[in-house]
Amino acid sequence: MSRKFVLSGAAALAVAAAPLIAAPATAAPAHADQTAAVTTVYYSTSGAPSFRDEINAGAANWNNAVSNVKLVERSSGASLTYVEGNDPRGSYAQSDGHGNGTVFIDYTQAQEYYTIRITAHETGHVLGLPDHYEGPCSELMSGGGPGPSCTNANPDSQESAQVEQLWANGFRAAGPQQRIYEEIPAGIH
Repeated sequence: MSRKFVLSGAAALAVAAAPLIAAPATAAPAHADQTAAVTTVYYSTSGAPSFRDEINAGAANWNNAVSNVKLVERSSGASLTYVEGNDPRGSYAQSDGHGNGTVFIDYTQAQEYYTIRITAHETGHVLGLPDHYEGPCSELMSGGGPGPSCTNANPDSQESAQVEQLWANGFRAAGPQQRIYEEIPAGIH
């Protein structure tokens, strides 16, 4: 008798719970797919305290433009670090385009060019984008090509779409780290 009670009680519980379990199980894969595609890249500004606000603004511009990768400031354990100093070749990103690397912000260049554009542009390299100096000011990855009067620090729709595609499945395939200088084309100063 108790065996029959346990089985019928288990069957009743299964029938009663089935609607509760079925609905979330159907919704869970869609939610899991959406959150699985978001990758967080942690960055540190401790090596570039003079430019912390500009770095955070550039990161916010990327966070507003893409959804597959998010940039989050962190004091330790960051895969992306920002540093500041002097380099006659200018600002640069040394990265594998996979969320890892260093962004160097040159003091001289930051005095001449819009610093948020510099930080957002170099962060674009860390997210996998190449330079396109021939592009207009509306393209973030045109860097210093449009000249110092360009203050656009936001990726355009094509740049955003390219980052979305690169990060659609989390970290994209890593390659060797490369140093990408923000060279100013000849004749622009």
